[in-house]
Amino acid sequence: MTSQTTVEKASREPQDTLPPAPAKGLRGHPWLTLFSVAIGVMMVALDGTIVAIANPAIQQDLGASLAQVQWITNGYMLALAVSLITAGKLGDRFGHRQTFLIGVVGFAAASGAIGLSSSVALVITFRVLQGLFGALLMPAALGLLRATFPAEKLNMAIGIWGMVIGASTAGGPILGGVLVEHVSWQSVFFINVPVGVVALLLGVVILKDHRAENAPRSFDIGGIVLLSQAMFCLIWALIKGAEWGWGDFKTIAFLMAAVGLFAVFAFSQKNVREPLIPLAMFRSVPLSAGVVLMALMAFAFLGGLFFVTFYLQNVHGMKAVDAGLHLLPLTGMMIVGSPLAGVLITKFGPRVPLVGGMVCTAVAMFGMSQLDTGTGTATMSVWFGLLGLGLAPVMVGATEVIVGNAPMELSGVAGGLQQASMQVGGSLGTAVLGAVMASQVDSHLAGNWADAKLPPLSPQQLDQASSAIEVGIPPVGPDLPAPVVEKITNVAHDTFVSGMSTAFMVAGIVAVIAALVATLTKRGENAEVGAGAGHI
Repeated sequence: MTSQTTVEKASREPQDTLPPAPAKGLRGHPWLTLFSVAIGVMMVALDGTIVAIANPAIQQDLGASLAQVQWITNGYMLALAVSLITAGKLGDRFGHRQTFLIGVVGFAAASGAIGLSSSVALVITFRVLQGLFGALLMPAALGLLRATFPAEKLNMAIGIWGMVIGASTAGGPILGGVLVEHVSWQSVFFINVPVGVVALLLGVVILKDHRAENAPRSFDIGGIVLLSQAMFCLIWALIKGAEWGWGDFKTIAFLMAAVGLFAVFAFSQKNVREPLIPLAMFRSVPLSAGVVLMALMAFAFLGGLFFVTFYLQNVHGMKAVDAGLHLLPLTGMMIVGSPLAGVLITKFGPRVPLVGGMVCTAVAMFGMSQLDTGTGTATMSVWFGLLGLGLAPVMVGATEVIVGNAPMELSGVAGGLQQASMQVGGSLGTAVLGAVMASQVDSHLAGNWADAKLPPLSPQQLDQASSAIEVGIPPVGPDLPAPVVEKITNVAHDTFVSGMSTAFMVAGIVAVIAALVATLTKRGENAEVGAGAGHI
């Protein structure tokens, strides 16, 4: 069977278009299914941001180096990004209920093991396992929603699902700050254990396995190896590019290796009986547009959010908890906007809400480019709230476009594509906007330093100062007089804000491009395939 026939078969065989029998009792109930998967998804989404708050405490407690602490985040990100599409395929093959439950158990167990770890090496090892099990869990959640909800209710379900992800992602720093400050860094991981137990119990009782008639029966092992290697090279280059330099041979080598491996992977998929990703999926313009749109949205959102945390904590001097509270308008508007977006997309289709959402996101990014060292909470809240309002329909609509335009038997792969595009987009946004920030700091620091009539710096001192200022930290020593410290702090913050402003302008331009891409989207063509008919 070729990749083309795998995709087209869903539309040829009438038995696949018949909805399953209505659910009886708890098992398979659509809204209870949504509640069950949301608990599991919340763990993974929280861990994307909550651990950053715990990293300094882990470094101090375990005596870790900066490189080791970076691996606590990078190991998780790499494992998650590399495994998502393969994990989605596993769900298509063995059932999304099974893969979801395995993901929940493994993620919770790895979290508990991190909390019990006595060395940073063990922390990194179990973080990698967290990423692998998280990859099993996320696409399976989307596959379960796709199989359980009827087409007219799917957007609302994805809206609530997106709300959980958005709220968890944005709320991670708040919860992490509270736990680290008042309990311990271990509690950031231990909290996943009871949550995982609840998700497991709910899943065992409520989740119902759905198998498409055309579900894959074998695995493209070669494709899995090629795609995993390609994703690793790409994400690794994006992670290390700022450290190595974007023109460095190692960075270019990893990027070229990624391009080559992706090309070989694409060629191999044409000649495999059961391809990992049937390339005919991408003949659907809306599906392809949805994947690109999700990556561009993550580029602007996650790349921009990276600087917001430094701006609040290092420029305005807020504690982690206070910085998280200042992001509540973003979180709140995503919570309110995601279900509302589901209703609007159900009524009007995804195109108008998606275009409108990315326009709002672009306006918010351009507005945030005007933030300065003296900007008050009220002004910040306006732009953060508008950003949340813009992101909500994109998170919901792009997900529905990707999953809804894929055949039922490829819903797991589609869910993996959705999550992988977010990971790649977020990594690319952080890398590119980080490079923009570094370039602006390098361009303006020497001049700003001289204008403040501060003692000249040697090239080595200038490099060290630039590295600190790129995250908003003034490069001041312990014995400097107060007036000099004040001057250096003003220079550092002004230079950081200048670079952040340019980074947000770039993010805004990317959001405008995303709005244009959104015009190519439309309602899922296969939304009726396997639409569940539970009592709703």
